[in-house]
This record gives sequence, C-alpha cells and structure tokens, in this order.
Amino acid sequence: MVFVTGEIGINHNGDVEIAKQLIDSAKAAGCDAVKFQKRTVEKVYSKEVLDLPRESPWGVTTREQKLGLEFEKKEYDIIDEFCKLIDIEWYASAWDLDSQIFLRQYDLKHNKVASAMLTYFKLLNTIAEEKKYTFISTGMSTMEQIRDAVNIFKKHDCPFELQHSVSTYPMKTEDANLKCIQTLRETFDCNVGYSGHESSGYLISDIAVALGATSIERHITLDRAMYGSDQSASLEISGLFRQVKDIRQIDSILGDGVKRVLESEIPIIKKLRIES
Repeated sequence: MVFVTGEIGINHNGDVEIAKQLIDSAKAAGCDAVKFQKRTVEKVYSKEVLDLPRESPWGVTTREQKLGLEFEKKEYDIIDEFCKLIDIEWYASAWDLDSQIFLRQYDLKHNKVASAMLTYFKLLNTIAEEKKYTFISTGMSTMEQIRDAVNIFKKHDCPFELQHSVSTYPMKTEDANLKCIQTLRETFDCNVGYSGHESSGYLISDIAVALGATSIERHITLDRAMYGSDQSASLEISGLFRQVKDIRQIDSILGDGVKRVLESEIPIIKKLRIES
C-alpha cells in the first residue's frame, strides 16, 4: 500500500493549535503520517541572512520570521502526545545536525532527507546511523549526487526510499517529469515515491501512483491564502481528502499483477467459454 504523508512543514505558522488541526485532518483523510521540518535557525542561516529586513507577522527581520516559524521541545512534546492520542505517525526532516539529534528523543519510525540536504553528507551519515527507514527527496539533484547519497545509506545498511521531487513552489505541471520514478527505480534498485509541490490538484500525484510510486508526500494547509512560502503549493483539507481517496483507489485498481481467474468469472466461463 502506498505510504501517504501529509507534509505540514512550517505551514503551522508557529501555532501548535494549527498544527493539531492539520494532524487531525490528515488522520481523518487517511494519511499514514504527518511530517514537520526542524531547524536550528542560527546554524542553518548566516548572521548576514538573519539580519536582513523582512516583514512578517513576527517582526521586521529574517531572524524574527524564521524563529517565529520554528517549533521547539514544548511544541513537539504536544505534537508527539497528540499523534499518539489519535494514532497517527509523525516524523520530520532535520536541516542541521543538532535538529537530527533533537528528534532522537521521540520514538519516530521514519527519517526524511529534504532535497536541500541531499549533499550535506555529515547530516546524511548521522541520519543513516539510526537505521530508520528514510525517505530521500531528490529535487534539484543530479544522478551522481543521488548516487552519493544512496551509497551513504547502503554503507550504513540503513533502509531507504528515494522520492522524485521538483524543488519549485509551486511546481509547474510541465516540469513534473514523472518518468523519473522509473529511472530512479531502475538505476538504484529501490522503492521510489513522489514528493509533490504542485498547485494543480491531484492528477500528478495520481499518475505517480499509477507509475508505481510507493509513497506520496503532499504539503497540506488549512488555507492556501495563509502567510507562508509553502502555502500556495499545498492541498487544503478538502483536497487532501480527495487526494488520499484517489491514491487508495488507484492502489486497489492496480492490484498485485498476478493473473488469476476470479470467483466472479466462473459463472461467465460456464456460460460463454467454448472448450476445444
């Protein structure tokens, strides 16, 4: 069955109650998990970048904006308890070493390598050492860069799955290039999913499943008009319900590939089949 993740990321806008609403909606829609993004702001961004002027709900500098979007232990404790309460998995993509170490205090089943982190080998080694099943996004990456990342996970005997992705927000439909799912699967002999950033509805992710994607990750939001860089590339809740329903139906329609005579076909055989 396709593993479906509702990517909350930073679409909670620093509000744990918004995060809980999104988690609850993802569970109701039939997602297998929700995902967040964890950063140590002062380490991910330089002082020069953080000092730049930037208007946001939290202030007038980039630092205030980044800190306003970030959850810390208090919020993740609440998220962890809430996910346990309603029985849905959560995990996160760490954007620095400290954040990956931070996540170890929670009993998470999965890790995630964001496309932006694919060439950060020290982080990849730290993740792979945990030997948790890891989703590796491949946006803005060459095949050689992907191969280098894959080799790290193989070296540590860490189970992984690549995810075809295009790192534009939102992604243009003509840039989807879903045949890369097959290319990645054949090249690296592994499961391949799809992490989507399109604003064009459900079709692209549906086709990805039909092409054999073993996981789908879609950004989700309460309202695409909310503040934030990822909101416009996200599914609202009604769209999430539709997307998950499509995925489950396609999964069922594809079947297992074993040719067999169905019980429901036997009366038709008796009625129509001519034996020579």
